[in-house]
Amino acid sequence: MGDPRKSRRKWEKPGHPWIKDRLAEEMELVGRYGLRNKRELWLAQTYLRNVRNKAKALLSLTPEERSVRERELVKKLYNLGLLQKEQGTIDDILGLTVEDVLQRRLQTIVLRKGLARTIHEARQLVVHGHISIGGKRVTSPGYLVNRVEEQLIGFTPGSPMATRIKKEEVPEELLSSE
Repeated sequence: MGDPRKSRRKWEKPGHPWIKDRLAEEMELVGRYGLRNKRELWLAQTYLRNVRNKAKALLSLTPEERSVRERELVKKLYNLGLLQKEQGTIDDILGLTVEDVLQRRLQTIVLRKGLARTIHEARQLVVHGHISIGGKRVTSPGYLVNRVEEQLIGFTPGSPMATRIKKEEVPEELLSSE
């Protein structure tokens, strides 16, 4: 299992540090999704890269084994909410973008559900412990929410924020991003 005091990085930084187009795109995503730093974006990019690599590895398998493992991977990604159809294909997996992963973060879903007015307020509500999933407090804004848990997101019992925020205060363009 390993020593818990010696954890590893879950992200990989970009290969070249000073590509202007990439830097501009990263800053735009950091601002739109209210990320604390680029490491959170790199974490999502690494997760997506690993999923794509698993999908590419399926292409070299025998047809029988490939169909079984492809169904497993598609089911996992569908349950996580990254795929829209339960009968997805490898092409659907390879077509995923980093924005699809960022849309599944708890911080973004709290905003989409109307529990916060801005993406930054959503992050603060999560970090300060005002948001729970099924009655269990979650304080990580980068938590990837699956389809089942998405319906269970709400304010922590006893939170003073529950009466303060109403759904109509959320901008329309953020609510229609589903």
